[in-house]
Amino acid sequence: MTAPVDVGSEWNERYAKPGYAYGVEPNGFLASVAERVPKGRVLSLGEGEGRNGVHLAGLGYDVTAVDISEVGLEKARRLATEQNVAISTVVADLATYEIEPDTWEGIISIFCHLPKPLRERVHGAVASGLRPRGVFVLEAYSPRQLDFGTGGPPVRELLVSLEELQREVGTLDLLIAQETERDIVEGRCHQGHSAVVQVVGVKREG
Repeated sequence: MTAPVDVGSEWNERYAKPGYAYGVEPNGFLASVAERVPKGRVLSLGEGEGRNGVHLAGLGYDVTAVDISEVGLEKARRLATEQNVAISTVVADLATYEIEPDTWEGIISIFCHLPKPLRERVHGAVASGLRPRGVFVLEAYSPRQLDFGTGGPPVRELLVSLEELQREVGTLDLLIAQETERDIVEGRCHQGHSAVVQVVGVKREG
């Protein structure tokens, strides 16, 4: 019998290397749409080393960063200090982390790739976790990324199509919902022409 993979240890090992695995600049898609998120509390899922949460904190958001890696979040806090902002961090596995209902003005998921059953559950919780007019921002690698190999998990199960996302966050009004190709330069782990899916969804009022 194969021993289960310790996902936390795997990410701790990646983040323990010198420098920042995905750089210190925010994800380009997130940066381009961040102002659509109402000011207030923002939850970042799979935040890693802090580049996205720190960027949002610099824009005036109250950021809570969740990640399975304590090493990654330690670097996130260090990055926040270097950039003179504050973020809250929570070391947690998204398989057990509870997204509080009706709490967040924004929830972001940037290259947070999860097995399909867990992803479906998390995205269902995202819809209930947003406050009315709250915004969900996601960028992830699509299945076509397997043809490029320039970043992301090399297995179909952890990649997501637009069609799948539309089902999973179907209660949100999608302002942006697209699969596209773009050049990504984010640290040492995301380098080159890539196939991604991008979503911006708003929770309806009432």
